[in-house]
Amino acid sequence: MNISWILLGIAVLAVLFVVWAYNRFVRLTNQAEEAWSDIDVQLKRRYDLIPNLIATVKGYAAHEAGTLQKVTDARTKAMGAQSVAEHAQAENMLTGALKSLFAVSESYPDLKANSNFVELQRELSDTENKIQAARRFYNTVVQDLQNALEQFPTNIVGSTFGFKTREFFQLDAGEEAARNPVKVSF
Repeated sequence: MNISWILLGIAVLAVLFVVWAYNRFVRLTNQAEEAWSDIDVQLKRRYDLIPNLIATVKGYAAHEAGTLQKVTDARTKAMGAQSVAEHAQAENMLTGALKSLFAVSESYPDLKANSNFVELQRELSDTENKIQAARRFYNTVVQDLQNALEQFPTNIVGSTFGFKTREFFQLDAGEEAARNPVKVSF
């Protein structure tokens, strides 16, 4: 009789552990989706600012069409990215194109003094900071999910119920220039 109570207690503990681990995976998966949504909101805000920035620069630097086209192309590619890796690559390209645009603007004192341009720079800088914070939060959640999927014994529950890790949202290691935020102050 005592052995049956012990076995029943072990079975109850095992079920409670599985329920706890499953709920943890659900929470981490939902947090990862929410964190990616936060990144997506900020990226869309960034994409919305770029056409206004280009229009402002175009009025002052019409002969810089190549630079403006690079920014437009990079924005289009970033907006069409599907996976986390595609987003990271496209964002690296967009950051580089924006840096080129701001470097061009240095040659136009009237543009640098334009209140619309200055406001767009401020908003873009604010958005870049929000993207960086959202990226850090997302990567932290993904790391927690990955750890739970790799650590024993939760890895058994995770693989049994088909939970998957997510990709980290990282900048290319070879793109040192892209690791620095877009500098938009003059």
